[in-house]
Amino acid sequence: MLKGISPIISPELLKIIAEMGHGDELVLADGNFPGTSIGKRCVRCDGHGCAEVMRAIVALFPLDDFVKKPMAVMEVPAGMFPGDKAPIWQAFREAADLDMPSAEFDMMEHDAFIERAKNAYAVVQTGETALYGNIIIRKGVVRL
Repeated sequence: MLKGISPIISPELLKIIAEMGHGDELVLADGNFPGTSIGKRCVRCDGHGCAEVMRAIVALFPLDDFVKKPMAVMEVPAGMFPGDKAPIWQAFREAADLDMPSAEFDMMEHDAFIERAKNAYAVVQTGETALYGNIIIRKGVVRL
């Protein structure tokens, strides 16, 4: 265990996020996402939700402020949720606000999201049960 690092972050996940460079993307995936079959690397984070894991990660690396939309979520089918927004997106917004309150989300069609996820540096497979509980985050520059 290390001081100042959330115990949610396993040694394997810590290694992955330390290896990532500026512009690399990380998929935080719900329990239904095909993380192992599409991810170049897949690390398990069972027992935790995507927003919880996202909060722990953005405490360690910044979102990319070189792009307008350093995060991406899957569009939901029209009428599925009020305002066509998945309820978990508010928790993603709150996690992003810890690092970059001005960060915007890219709303992606399901298949386009999957294709983008295939090119991500890694997939973090969580135990998230919320529908449409997947997000891609893009690593920014660490400024000391």
